[in-house]
Amino acid sequence: MPVLVREVVAHLLTGPSGMIVDATLGDGGHSLALLESGPPRLQLIGIDVDPQSLAAAQQRLAKFAGRCSLKLGNFRQIAGLLATMGVSPVAGVLADLGISSRQIDLPERGFSYLDEGPLDLRLNPSLPQTAAELLAALEQDELVRLLRDYGEERQARAIARAIVQQRRRQTIRTTTDLRLIIEGVVRGPHRIKAIARVFQALRIAVNDELQALREFLTQAFDCLAPGGRLAVISYHSLEDRIVKDFFRSQARSCTCPPELPVCVCGRQSLAVVLTPRPITPTPEEIAANRRSRSAKLRVLQKR
Repeated sequence: MPVLVREVVAHLLTGPSGMIVDATLGDGGHSLALLESGPPRLQLIGIDVDPQSLAAAQQRLAKFAGRCSLKLGNFRQIAGLLATMGVSPVAGVLADLGISSRQIDLPERGFSYLDEGPLDLRLNPSLPQTAAELLAALEQDELVRLLRDYGEERQARAIARAIVQQRRRQTIRTTTDLRLIIEGVVRGPHRIKAIARVFQALRIAVNDELQALREFLTQAFDCLAPGGRLAVISYHSLEDRIVKDFFRSQARSCTCPPELPVCVCGRQSLAVVLTPRPITPTPEEIAANRRSRSAKLRVLQKR
């Protein structure tokens, strides 16, 4: 089920018409809610990098086929994708940075450490390198940096050393192979979180997620009409920090050093942050959907 769906609808449906872009379409949950709740003149474009997700969304949104267009592509290329469709500017852009439940529940995609499957982790199956291939290619110091920077894992060095030792004996091919290595290093109550952080780090690296997010934010903001809104749902601190910093940078006016008595830079604020504090799921939503518990929604409005 889509996360924070009522809050997304409330923040993006602000006018009688317009074009909204769901830049991470997934299975189409947010898009369906927007189309069902919005005015009849509302148009929607859905973008997703995963062909399987796009096919699932196409079925889910079939009754709105005349009001929505679906496009295979990466949200980091949103400006180019919209340009090829002759669309700009738009009234709203949404990005849900999470992995869909369907992707997690398919063992062959390798997103879950709970089920055995190939250690893949690619959002787009056409990407050249799987997580298993990445693990086989990185030097130990590179593995340490990856686990520390993308997973914020305290035992990054010990886990990286164990990975290198294991791959000398046998190729690491499956999610179970990797999980057992981590379990051999991390004991006690922190073990599950460590496994989750390692899988997160690999997924971020394989899909270049953080750089893709930075490129998306810049392009998406440029695609907005005056008064248009950019809504982003993040799930971990690395993503949220990038979103928060970008929103602040667009809302900031004067950038002069504080010791100057008057402004000389002349910078004008380009946007208003509508969520000084991120919106998080209610206890009721978390009870109904445990995967929503870490979600944070931030919304920016272009001046």
